[in-house]
Amino acid sequence: MSDSHTWIILGATSSMARAFARRVSAEGATVLLAGRDMEDMRKTAADLVARGGRAEALPFDARTPSGFDALVERGRTEPGVLNAAVFVGSMPEQSAIDADPGLIDGTVRDNFTGPAHLLHMLAPEIEARGAGTIVGVGSVAGDRGRVGNYVYGAAKAGFATYLSGLRNRLNRAGGHVITVKPGFVDTAMTWGIEGMFLVASPDAVARDILRAAAKGRNVIYTPFFWRWIMLIIRLIPEPVFKKLSI
Repeated sequence: MSDSHTWIILGATSSMARAFARRVSAEGATVLLAGRDMEDMRKTAADLVARGGRAEALPFDARTPSGFDALVERGRTEPGVLNAAVFVGSMPEQSAIDADPGLIDGTVRDNFTGPAHLLHMLAPEIEARGAGTIVGVGSVAGDRGRVGNYVYGAAKAGFATYLSGLRNRLNRAGGHVITVKPGFVDTAMTWGIEGMFLVASPDAVARDILRAAAKGRNVIYTPFFWRWIMLIIRLIPEPVFKKLSI
């Protein structure tokens, strides 16, 4: 097997995904951008190609599993090490979910079951090649249920647990899984949200992910200080925590 790398990037229209794509492309990897907005991804692919990289835009919708086979098969055609990075997700306001519980299904599909389904299809290929890295981007929101976004947080918590099990599985075959828990990041998903602080840039998050991959890290918080912020939040006793508006 050659030492060339291919990255399948799910949710490739997000600002974090674009920053990540630029960095892995600059390192010589082939980039398969996967998402719903084909026009946006074609522009990103054209930019990467103009910089000397190899990139392609492919359709992916976490809520439409019937389209997963084509994406997985496209990845299989690339030689060398096959990797995947999951940036896909959605975060409806909790008040909107409270008004329409039907939004729960889509939130869980976007943030957990859709990506998990596709990763489960990729896992045998990574095992067969004896190498490959999966980056799963979750959220600090999954560390504890908070009144302001507990459905989104529950979906991210489920995804983190899935990634932990997948890490245990792929480790046996030479693969690796990194769980990424960003704090506040300057993305379209967070625009207009009140109370944000210590906001990170998408490129800083992409840099932290690749550094973690190089070091074989299992779980990272980015920026790093969110590990300590969330430790404090997890240690608050439940009788106190349920009275807080955070």
